[in-house]
Amino acid sequence: MGYELVVSEKPNAAGRIAEALADKKPKKQHVGKVPYYELEHKKKPIVVTCAVGHLYTVAEKKKSFTYPSFDLQWAPSSEVNKKADFSGKYLEVIKKLAKKASAFTVACDYDIEGEVIGLNCIKLACGQKDAKRMKFSTLTKDDLVEAYDEASPHIDWGLANAGEARHFLDWMYGINISRALTLAVKSTGSFKILSSGRVQGPALKIVYDREKEISAFKPEPYWQIYLEIEKQGVRIGAFHVKDKFYKNNEAKQAFEKSLWKPAIVKDIEKNETQQYAPNPFDLGSLQTEAYKLFSLNPKDALAVAQNLYLMGVISYPRTSSQKLPAKINYKKILTGLSTNNDYANNAKKLLSFEKLHPNEGGKDDPAHPAIYPTGIKPDKLTERESKVYDLIVKRFMATFGAPAIRESMLLRIDVGGEIFAAKGMRTKVRNWFDFYEPYVKLKEEEWPNFSIGENLSIKKLDLLQKETQPPKRYTPASLVSELEKRGLGTKATRAEIVDSLYQRNYVADQAIRVTDMGMRIIETLQKYCPDIIDEKLTQHFEDEMEKIMSKEIKKEEVLEEAKKLLTKLLKTFKENEKKIGEALKEAHHETIQKENYIAKCPKCGGNLQMKFSRKTKMRFIACNNYPKCATTFAIPQSGSIKGAEKTCPHCGQPMVIVFRKKSRPQEVCLNKECPGKKVELGEGVTIEQGKSTRGKNGEIKPGPQLINKKCPKCGKELVLRSSIYGKFIGCLGYPKCRYTEKINNGNNADLKKEKNEEKEKI
Repeated sequence: MGYELVVSEKPNAAGRIAEALADKKPKKQHVGKVPYYELEHKKKPIVVTCAVGHLYTVAEKKKSFTYPSFDLQWAPSSEVNKKADFSGKYLEVIKKLAKKASAFTVACDYDIEGEVIGLNCIKLACGQKDAKRMKFSTLTKDDLVEAYDEASPHIDWGLANAGEARHFLDWMYGINISRALTLAVKSTGSFKILSSGRVQGPALKIVYDREKEISAFKPEPYWQIYLEIEKQGVRIGAFHVKDKFYKNNEAKQAFEKSLWKPAIVKDIEKNETQQYAPNPFDLGSLQTEAYKLFSLNPKDALAVAQNLYLMGVISYPRTSSQKLPAKINYKKILTGLSTNNDYANNAKKLLSFEKLHPNEGGKDDPAHPAIYPTGIKPDKLTERESKVYDLIVKRFMATFGAPAIRESMLLRIDVGGEIFAAKGMRTKVRNWFDFYEPYVKLKEEEWPNFSIGENLSIKKLDLLQKETQPPKRYTPASLVSELEKRGLGTKATRAEIVDSLYQRNYVADQAIRVTDMGMRIIETLQKYCPDIIDEKLTQHFEDEMEKIMSKEIKKEEVLEEAKKLLTKLLKTFKENEKKIGEALKEAHHETIQKENYIAKCPKCGGNLQMKFSRKTKMRFIACNNYPKCATTFAIPQSGSIKGAEKTCPHCGQPMVIVFRKKSRPQEVCLNKECPGKKVELGEGVTIEQGKSTRGKNGEIKPGPQLINKKCPKCGKELVLRSSIYGKFIGCLGYPKCRYTEKINNGNNADLKKEKNEEKEKI
């Protein structure tokens, strides 16, 4: 009799499952670099193997570049996509191990994607019709043993069929529409790969609509009267009770009536309110909070949370639940957290509570609870992982806290018959705030006591002119929330959809701005094929997949409906292909020009633009009047660069803003020899000119500027180098040795000097 083959979704998960189920230590084996585990569970032989995500992908039976195309099949990812070539080795191992197996169990993540991965491994790689199904939300020993002992006798066919339908549906929409757009551009004699999809199109339309609102917005002037009073050294601001005056004469009249009049306390109102503990995290709220607190994009937040899950320190993150069922054992988790110095005090405080009741939200997920820490102490975490883990732990603990007590204060002040209102808030009893520090971001105001009829000292009385503001742009996090609100995409795919809009250059910036290309894509589709970007149609198919999951309808019915609809839409598209292509070609050209523009050329007045050299594989800035004007500037090869819309005060050359991950935007001059980048090497440091060399064409190249210091890493000589940021010291052994030293660039010193002078003036 053979062994039972357990198939997990990732190598890390396979290792944890094997460790949890083994009576003794599991035996780790390898085929090449692909691991699998042999073990016994209650003296029964088991082999645990793994996929690496999707080993199969949807592909055409016969490759073509025409549309519409609906002749689809599952094919090994390694044969379809070169980037997935590594996955072929894992597939071969599963096939090999399946030959000697007598029983099969799926232990992939219990969600729609995990069910499809498991189904394809069992059906296509193992040649089986069905398998047992383990269901778990954490990779802890107790949960995994329970999931194995209570495994379902069958794959979750509702989930599997809905997952297959989603994959086929997304392929039919995505590939056919993307081909149609790309071929439309090609029909004009140009070439540009464009894409859209079942959810991507409506997502772009949402941002497009906001962009149109902003551009159509006409600011309206209004006036406010601001009063500032002082008591016992505390200054308090107040606004006229009317708040906004839309007529200047009314505002001016009220303001003049208040001038030189005493400020008298008319009345004081205080109210206490309870601020309840937050709900546990679902994926969407975790992504929103991580963006707000750490500026972590939703896609990155999910990736970090997934890593933490695979380490076994948090529960499964792809959940839409805000529920924490008692069966997860709150006390056990808190006892585990109490062994961690960072959380010990608060964990022990919660353990002293007579009862533990989390403040659950309304959203539920049949597959998984809300995100929570397992209580297992993580070993080594990156900076991002530490932040997200800390946030999840403190959110979990905060949900058990009692409501905080906040006091609102309203002070009405009479100034010459005009009433002003000052509003303040303070915390009287912190309760759950203590568990969620430092993530409670609330303004605290402590006011002195006031009495009715009291005369107040006026420090300021101003008539302010302002303008109404347009709607705010979406951020990546708020767009993910908007997609969830509208029922577009899934908890696992929304962040990817938003990221794809950036990757395709349809949107830009963190305050999301639609590019010309994105605008024209929507306008073109809206004119010729509006159903492609109709969110109601997308919602309809989302509802249909829910019905597949609950076994109300069959996946074949949904796919047939989609085929008929797409055939009709794409026929209309084909009839207008040339017109669509011309519009998209023009938009692509405009987008490239606008996105790559840096500044006016200082030599000829042309446009300096971002360029890319196919020969050197490097980007640089050059004038668009080349070859008449050969002005070029070297730039960093990492990070994004935009024109600063100003010239350098030291040399008059253009300045740019460099954006890098985990760093603040930096304004720098493009001129490497800018006087503002002068060098102060310090005492005892000298520069010697190295020997000149002769190039391939006989030209003499000056030698490096040698520093009288040796590289502390490799012992070679150090040299003075220059970059867009100024001078720095680097190793002569570059690129083998990448040692560098910062030196004091004069522009920084000048900047500090200017700031100090400004402070003295103030």
